[in-house]
Amino acid sequence: MTASRKTPIRPRALSLHLGLNTVGAAHYEGWEGPLAACENDARDLAALAGKQGYTATVLLTKKGTRAALLKGLRAAAKALKAGDRFLLSFSGHGGQVPDTNRDEADRKDETWCLWDGQLLDDELYFELSRFAAGVRVVVLSDSCHSGTVTRARVPPPPPPGQRPKLMPDAVAMRVYGAHQAQYDALQAAVFKAAAAARVDDPDAALAQVAVNGPAAQALTLTGPFRPAVLLISGCQDNQFSMDGEHNGAFTEQLLRTWNLGRFSGSWAQLHAQVRAAMPPSQSPNLFVLGPPADAAALAAAPAFRG
Repeated sequence: MTASRKTPIRPRALSLHLGLNTVGAAHYEGWEGPLAACENDARDLAALAGKQGYTATVLLTKKGTRAALLKGLRAAAKALKAGDRFLLSFSGHGGQVPDTNRDEADRKDETWCLWDGQLLDDELYFELSRFAAGVRVVVLSDSCHSGTVTRARVPPPPPPGQRPKLMPDAVAMRVYGAHQAQYDALQAAVFKAAAAARVDDPDAALAQVAVNGPAAQALTLTGPFRPAVLLISGCQDNQFSMDGEHNGAFTEQLLRTWNLGRFSGSWAQLHAQVRAAMPPSQSPNLFVLGPPADAAALAAAPAFRG
């Protein structure tokens, strides 16, 4: 009798795509921050991912809540094993809240503006740290303050007539003042959970591993951070990510470079080509987290395919 051969188990690939054209005014002190192209960004990236074998979930505007995002991240972290892939994209406003732990040079934590509240950079880092060793995670962030989703400087004024994906400072401070207890408690909870899991201080760890440019070579291992994570952002921390009529400027150029799948290069090469095609006022950033060999392999893996 011929010994039976086991069919190889194919790696799983999950993706989660958020696009918010507005935020809930009740949660942002009357501010809605209308944008035009963020929902299209999410739909188009989900369609791209689906064609590359990802099981895609899309959360648009009112469905882009804190609870929905955290649920999706935690479900993926629980389901995926070594060799699996996870793709996360966000298109919407970036914001800031005061850093209560006083570990940021600018005393501010960067955020994604979700429908019913902001997701802190500390929270995002901690949720990503919960993925298993050997999982490959790619984050595409088309928002302001997205260069590392951890650091920001005062950006110059945006070009006339363009919509930046940025919650204005005055609005940010009103929102924080009205919801200070909530955001302070979130920061405290993240640091408590990180300490219990023996995860390094999120901001300190991320500050050590930011890598500018397409060749992600100078990688730093950050404590027990197990998965390999690669972030390609819409801009540097001192720039604006611009909205558009159909897609945001960053997502539009990424899709153009992808060219319906004709692009066959790596994630690092995709970033380099997108960056080269964009104006100096908006230069997409790339940085990595995780074990150096795994992070380098992810940067060199075929974009959307590996």
